[in-house]
Amino acid sequence: MSPPDETEMTRLLASPGERKKVFPIIVSQYSRSLYWKIRSIVLTHDDADDVLQNTFLKAWKSLPSFEGKSRLSTWLYRIAVNESLDFLRHERTAVLASADADLSVANRLLADTYFDGDRSQALLQEAIAGLPDVQRTVFTLRYYDEMKYSEISEVLGTSEGALKASYHIAVQKITDYVKRHG
Repeated sequence: MSPPDETEMTRLLASPGERKKVFPIIVSQYSRSLYWKIRSIVLTHDDADDVLQNTFLKAWKSLPSFEGKSRLSTWLYRIAVNESLDFLRHERTAVLASADADLSVANRLLADTYFDGDRSQALLQEAIAGLPDVQRTVFTLRYYDEMKYSEISEVLGTSEGALKASYHIAVQKITDYVKRHG
């Protein structure tokens, strides 16, 4: 028997008695794509694992309020992006409080045993990490996930025009950063 599709899972989630049965299927089906979305925002494996776990915990706790007005995948993406951004805000506060913290994203990535890129890829990630939260999120959703602006608009609740402007500005900032530091 094949796993239920998104429409069927949404229907099953509406029933409190079925939630415990369908949620492990949701975790199994969406873990990989959510992990890589989160990883593109928080960058390191360990942080992405933590945020993924928080994403599913928040989704589980929020199931009673999920009305199925948006697609299940969109709802999960929205939670994952918000959890990632919350993580970055908390991390930034912790880094600023620590006087001896290594602020170089490239150095942190190169030290991460799960990062298999070279110095130029780490520099690109450092440039992306230096973007404001919204620009970074728009850039990663558009560039890495190849999402349409209409889909990003649904996930972030922002107009397509604003997203296009954010993406264009992000690309320019990344290009400038890589030219200066590369």
